[in-house]
Amino acid sequence: MTTIFISDLHLDKDRPKVIRYFVDFLNNLESDIESLYILGDFVEYWVGDDDPGDGLEEVFSSIKKKSNDIPIYFMHGNRDFMISEKFCNHHGMKFLTDPTKIKLHGKKILLMHGDTLCIDDIEYQKFRTMVRSPLWQNEMLKKSLEERINLAKMLRAKSLSETGAKDEVIMDVNNDEVISQLKKYNVDMIIHGHTHRPNIHKIISENKECKRIVLGDWYDKSFILRISDGEIIIDKSNLS
Repeated sequence: MTTIFISDLHLDKDRPKVIRYFVDFLNNLESDIESLYILGDFVEYWVGDDDPGDGLEEVFSSIKKKSNDIPIYFMHGNRDFMISEKFCNHHGMKFLTDPTKIKLHGKKILLMHGDTLCIDDIEYQKFRTMVRSPLWQNEMLKKSLEERINLAKMLRAKSLSETGAKDEVIMDVNNDEVISQLKKYNVDMIIHGHTHRPNIHKIISENKECKRIVLGDWYDKSFILRISDGEIIIDKSNLS
């Protein structure tokens, strides 16, 4: 049996091709798929349970239908952290905290979105702490739906502008932090997204070889990590 992991799809009504690709991917999953993990930034932004999810209706209905066949897990990213556990339950997704430790084929694995590993980006970490606080989120939800959507779009534009100005090294993971998390959770592997740099890295931690597997974003290509007994593969395909 195979477990699959994806992240950073950034689904948005302005990218209907990707939405269509994901729905088709979900509806045509192979019979040997045991479970699906979505590790954050599934949608481009989310402003609360009353978010209309324009253009995403078929996405969530397809997830709910497929969840009758296999478990589908969801973890927050830095774009969709306002998706609630209640919303997940209603749409057939099992909510995961970040990080979550699982065991798969005898391996201990730490699942993360990945942004908490990028500790060199100090300004982002300050922003993350602020928007993840219950106080900030409660104040956000007091605003009208229109105000929240406009704010999300503004923050998205600001993020894109700042990303272009930052050093690539600052926006990547800190290797010492990676090793720290491997030790803290006593795992053989970390799987995360966020950095949009798909790869399988080998790391020596406490005299044993561990792995850090980075999931890719779904802009020009799709990236799907498949783990079965004895095999780890990142499949990539052109989005068409």
